[in-house]
Amino acid sequence: MRTIVITTFLSLDGVMEAPGGGDHPHAGWTFKDVEPDMAAYDIKGRETEEASALLLGRRSYDEFAPVWPSMKEFTTYNAMPKYVVSTTLEGDTVPWGEGTVSVLRSLDDVAALKETEGGEIHVHGSAQLAQGLAKAGLVDRYTLLVYPLLLGSGKRLFGESDKTRLELVEHAAYDNGILLQRYDVVH
Repeated sequence: MRTIVITTFLSLDGVMEAPGGGDHPHAGWTFKDVEPDMAAYDIKGRETEEASALLLGRRSYDEFAPVWPSMKEFTTYNAMPKYVVSTTLEGDTVPWGEGTVSVLRSLDDVAALKETEGGEIHVHGSAQLAQGLAKAGLVDRYTLLVYPLLLGSGKRLFGESDKTRLELVEHAAYDNGILLQRYDVVH
């Protein structure tokens, strides 16, 4: 069985929307509102090595697909299998640079993918998908870079779901106030 990992930048009040840009009122908050500390981003390099596939919601796919294929820092991600969960995209695959992304139609399809052989499946962005996966009991780990910001509005990582017990498996605090928190879901 494969492990599903939700990985995200998060404000202290749980907002994950538009950390790098977009049309949210506080878009780009990870880069413009907190002094950079490159050590905090070491986890992103480790995640690239740990992931064997990417899973995205349709909106994150729409944002990432035009950009990530041309970025050298995403070469590893671009080469691995990718999946988008969507009921609105047509066909079994959609484009990603010179490659394609497989379209999954439901959380049941994600559950079937999770049952296959292989390594970790990482979810970047994709707030609605992350909440759905959590509610369906499909999340195994959360990797959070929590920023010392209260954004007040925006898409949140944790929506309505059943009570979930987490086990802290790694943590770090950085000089700029960012906290790394990795939690395994206790099933």
